[in-house]
Amino acid sequence: MAQTILFDDFSNNPAERWEFITDQVMGGVSTGNVSFMTEKGTSYARMTGNVSLKNNGGFIQFRRRFTSHFDKSKQGLKLKLRGNKQQYFVHIRTTGTFLPWQYYHAPLSSNSDWTIVRMPFSMFERSSGFLSKKITAKNIRSIGIVAFGKEHEVQLDVKQISIF
Repeated sequence: MAQTILFDDFSNNPAERWEFITDQVMGGVSTGNVSFMTEKGTSYARMTGNVSLKNNGGFIQFRRRFTSHFDKSKQGLKLKLRGNKQQYFVHIRTTGTFLPWQYYHAPLSSNSDWTIVRMPFSMFERSSGFLSKKITAKNIRSIGIVAFGKEHEVQLDVKQISIF
């Protein structure tokens, strides 16, 4: 089995690596924030807020961009998370996603207990037929944790993101 590499564990100044974005950038009215917390000596990110579909909106997210490359042999993401039993999403942008509305996405279920979720790149769907059908790890440029598509209250904690 291929080696799993830690992408982020939200320690050591994560606010310098992660940004929070809402649909307000395009006129929406969703609100929220991301906080970096510690519980029992372990760091994690907590996204909270409210997603609204008003004004053609419908999302909040926290995202990390990066310029280094993952080995092309990597096959997916592994996350440790808990939440409020809502469905969330992981969005991946690559060197081939030029427009803001282009990304690859996969659903992410949450419950109140810390859970490990494995997400092979093959489960990610492209947002546009113009994108490559397959994600290649070496082309990944950002990973976002997203609440979108329906009106709901958001609370999602992410303790760790790895690539396998």
